[in-house]
Amino acid sequence: MNFDALQRRVRRAETVVERRMDETVQHWDALETAWRRSWTPGRIVVVGLAGGFLAGKLEPGGAFSGARWLQMVGSVSGLVSSAQASIASLREAAMAAAAGLAASAATAAADGEAAQAAGDTPEPTDTGPAASAPPRPAEAATELSEP
Repeated sequence: MNFDALQRRVRRAETVVERRMDETVQHWDALETAWRRSWTPGRIVVVGLAGGFLAGKLEPGGAFSGARWLQMVGSVSGLVSSAQASIASLREAAMAAAAGLAASAATAAADGEAAQAAGDTPEPTDTGPAASAPPRPAEAATELSEP
C-alpha cells in the first residue's frame, strides 16, 4: 500500500468515528430526555414507597410487622388527604378571586349604566396617552368599552 491509500483509509475511519460519535450523542440525549420524562410524581412516590418497604424489610432484626404496616398506611393516607385538602383550598381561593372580579365588573357596569340613564357621564380618571387610544379588539366587542 502506498502512502495516499493509507491517508484515505485514515480519513474514512475518522469520518466513521465522527459519525458514530454524533449518533452516540443523539442517542444519549434521547435517553436522557426519556429518563427525565418518565419520572412523574406518581412514579416517584411509588419508588419511594417500594424503597421504604425494602429498607424496612432488609433492616437487621426489624421484621416488617403488622403494626408498622398499619402505621405506614396511616401516614400515607394522611399525606394524601392533606394534599387533596390543600389542592381543594387552592381551587376555592382561585374561584373566590374570580367571583370577586366578576362581581366588581358587574358593579362597575351597573354604575355606568345608572350614570348614563341619569344623563351623567362619568369623568375619565386616566388622562394619559392610553385614554385617547382606541380600545383593543377584545374590549371593542364588549358593551363595557362603548361610551
